[in-house]
Amino acid sequence: MRHRVKTNKLNRYAKHRNALLSNLARSVFEEESIITTTAKAKTVRPLVEKIITKAKEASSTDVPERKMALSREINKYFNDRKLVQKIVNEIGPRYATRNGGYTRILKIGFRRGDASELSILQLLPEEK
Repeated sequence: MRHRVKTNKLNRYAKHRNALLSNLARSVFEEESIITTTAKAKTVRPLVEKIITKAKEASSTDVPERKMALSREINKYFNDRKLVQKIVNEIGPRYATRNGGYTRILKIGFRRGDASELSILQLLPEEK
């Protein structure tokens, strides 16, 4: 039984899976759109949304200690201060009025080599 099991294992051991998800999330924030398999996109989506929620809170808070704490929590995933600054200063304020649902998954077909279903995982554009 799979009761209360949230993550998809993706046929990888834990360290490999965590590295994969971290790299996918990094690519999403750097490129704002990536092409990957549907299973990987569905697995990395909650991680990306949690990071954006922390960035949104960090960009809107006036308390410098809280902003620093949230930035450090985001930095745990990437260990790259420039990327964290981009997430907090550019991506977080973009979704200030949105209550969740920062990403979209668009299915684009099947890969030629192994017929895996491919999807585009992208950050939604700014609301007007």
